Amino acid sequence: MTKAELVDLVHQHSGVGSKADAEKVLDALRDVVQAKLAKGEDVSYPGLGKFSRVARKARTARNPQTGATVKVKATKAPKFTASATLKGIVKGDAKAPTVSAKPAPKAAAKPAAKPAAAKKPAAKPVAAKKPAAKAPAAKPAAKPAAAKKPAAKK
Repeated sequence: MTKAELVDLVHQHSGVGSKADAEKVLDALRDVVQAKLAKGEDVSYPGLGKFSRVARKARTARNPQTGATVKVKATKAPKFTASATLKGIVKGDAKAPTVSAKPAPKAAAKPAAKPAAAKKPAAKPVAAKKPAAKAPAAKPAAKPAAAKKPAAKK
C-alpha cells in the first residue's frame, strides 16, 4: 500500500474534512513518533503496538564475501513491538476492522423528465464505419536464440 492509498483510506474511514487533512494527521503522527524516539522516549498506540529505541553494543562481525572480521560501532535503532491485539488479527484469531476500499459513488441529480409529446424524434442510424486499413505484412521470423554464441566467462 502506498502513502496515497493510505491517506485515501484514512480519509474515507475517518470522515476527516479532506484528503489533505488526513495526510496532515498521518504526517503529524510520523513526526511525533520520530521526535519522541530521537529523545529516547517510547510511543505506545493501543491496538497497534509500541515504538521504542534500542541501543546496540559495539561488536565484531564477519564479511561473508571475504571472511574478514569487521568492527561494528555501537548504535541506536528503532524497534516496533506489535500489540497482542494486532498479533491476534494477523494470526486470524481475531477479526480485523472493516475498512471499505471506496464508498459507492453518489447518483448525480437527474433533471425533471419532459412530457412524452416534447421528446425529440430518434436520431438517424449512423452508417457503418469503413474497415480499418490492412496491417503491413509481417516481417520474417528472427533467428532462433540457440544459434547465438554463449557469453564468455570472466
